[in-house]
Amino acid sequence: MFANNSHYSVSRRSVLCAGAAGLGLAGAGALAGCGAGDGNGSAGSASGAKGLRKVTFALDWTPNTNHTGIYVAAERGYYKEAGLEVEIVQAPENGADALVAAGDAEFGVSFQDTMASYVSGKDSLPVTAIAAIIQHNTSGIISMKEKGIDSPADMAGHTYATWEMPIEQGVIERCVEADGGDFSQVEMIPSTVTDEVTALSTNQVDSIWIYWAWAGEKCKLAGLDTNYFAFADIDPVFDFYTPVIIANNDVIADDAKMVQAFMDATRRGYEDCIKDPQGAAEVLLKAAPELEPELVQASQRYLAEQYQADAEAWGVIDRDRWDAFFEWVGDQGFAPKIEPGAGMTEEFVA
Repeated sequence: MFANNSHYSVSRRSVLCAGAAGLGLAGAGALAGCGAGDGNGSAGSASGAKGLRKVTFALDWTPNTNHTGIYVAAERGYYKEAGLEVEIVQAPENGADALVAAGDAEFGVSFQDTMASYVSGKDSLPVTAIAAIIQHNTSGIISMKEKGIDSPADMAGHTYATWEMPIEQGVIERCVEADGGDFSQVEMIPSTVTDEVTALSTNQVDSIWIYWAWAGEKCKLAGLDTNYFAFADIDPVFDFYTPVIIANNDVIADDAKMVQAFMDATRRGYEDCIKDPQGAAEVLLKAAPELEPELVQASQRYLAEQYQADAEAWGVIDRDRWDAFFEWVGDQGFAPKIEPGAGMTEEFVA
């Protein structure tokens, strides 16, 4: 599936490919070559600053606007005020999930559809979602308007760039068939799209699964005339949580006060993003100057209305929506049956 930032799509594919085979934890702590910094704006150290508890937060891939609240909390000293020194690291190719499960990071970024492959069954991993970074699923299908893909049924007879993942293709099939289309006529093109603008404008593929906050805004800035439909608008069961903050289960059990302190500081960071997207974008660009400023600012403005959206507070996970998606995953046979409430907790955002 295509995540918010195309630069880390490979990470999601690697994690999803694990599927029922589980995520290998060997070497999960190997962070060589990963960008890192602590939560107070300086290089990370082997031990925390005097009086501060050192914890590690693993991104799902490269820095992007999904992560801005973390960088804001770090830059503005919210973690320090909470007694924490937070080292932010980029996860290896198999994602933050493996690092957090192995205990090499206390916290990280994942996605509910990614977690579906390991929250139950013999290959379950000891991680739990503790907060929703974005309240609703902002992903969908984008295509050039000239292709005439106005709704899911219109994908039939056109090409679609696929990761060849069961859940991904199951979502597409459900949407196409529910709209009266023939899923068998959707031409699946195995493809790792790293530049949606180029892929669409040069007819490499007709349709792509994107997250609007990054790829959608990028296509807008490029002036592409596109069609787009969001999965959450097609079927409520696809309004799943993506992305989420995950934590190691042992850390939750053994140090709930620290987890709460981390979450309280993180909430402040994302609340700042909501109130002042321009200022938040500047913080992210300071931490990741390689990003395109215009895109970061556009994405940040979009997400300012999406981080919390209609929830009572940032970070809240609606258990009914969480369970509905996992029930669908289980019913389709994409994962072992997942019990209600599995893989999430409301303890730290209630």
